Amino acid sequence: MTVPAAQAEPARAIMIELFPEGFEELDRDDGVELAAYTDPAGEERLWAAFGGVRSNVVADGWEDRWRAFHRPVRIGPLWVGPPWEEPDAGAIAVVIDPGRAFGTGSHATTRLCLELMLDLPRSSLLDAGCGSGVLAIAAAKLGFEPVHAVDVDAQAIEATVRNAEANAVSIDANVADALTDPLPSAECAVVNVALDLDRPIAERLDWTRLVTSGYLASETPDLPGYRREARREAEGWAADLHIRTQ
Repeated sequence: MTVPAAQAEPARAIMIELFPEGFEELDRDDGVELAAYTDPAGEERLWAAFGGVRSNVVADGWEDRWRAFHRPVRIGPLWVGPPWEEPDAGAIAVVIDPGRAFGTGSHATTRLCLELMLDLPRSSLLDAGCGSGVLAIAAAKLGFEPVHAVDVDAQAIEATVRNAEANAVSIDANVADALTDPLPSAECAVVNVALDLDRPIAERLDWTRLVTSGYLASETPDLPGYRREARREAEGWAADLHIRTQ
C-alpha cells in the first residue's frame, strides 16, 4: 500500500506493531509504499488497520529479493549497509542488520542527518527516537562521546543495543519517551522523527546544536531560541541544523 509522505510516520508505527519481524519501504512519486510478507491473517490485520491494501502472491526465493532491497549507502567517509555487504575499503563502516523495521540508513532523512553530523564539533550526543541506532552508532564511530539513544519502543532499543555490539561501539540506550521522560544531557541532539515532535523535544533541554529531520522539504520546524544554520534536501525530504541563540 502507498500512503502520502505526510502520513508516513504514523503508518510506519502501525506497521512496526503489526509486523515486528520486518517490512519494506519504498519512496514513490505519490508517497511511501509499505509492504509486508505475510499470510491471510496478516492481510486481515492490514485491512483492519488501513482500510484498504493490495496483495500479491510472492514467488519462491523472496528472501533473497528482500536482501537485495537493502543496499549500502555512502555518506562522506561513512559506509552504511547490511552485514552481508562488504564495506568500501577505507570507509568508516556502520553495519546495520535490517531484520527489524527501524531504519537501515538508506532513507533520505537518515542520510541527510548524517551529512549534517559530519560537520559538527565532536561532543556528547543524544539520538532521540533512535530506531535501529544507525545515527547513534555513526556518531560513536565519528568520535562523538558519550552517545545516548532513546526510543519509546523497547524493540527499537533492543535493535540499537544489538547493532551497537556488532559495531563494537559504546552507546547508552534506554527506553524513554522523548516528550515526557527525563533525557540525558548532551551538547548535541539528533531528532529524526516527525515535524510536530521537533519543537516539544527541542524545548526540553538546552541543546547547543540540534539536527532535525523527518519532514518534507516544503516544511520548516519552528524552534524558538534557535537559528537555522544549515539545510540539506534530497528526494523531497529535508534536514536542518539549528544553533541555540538564547
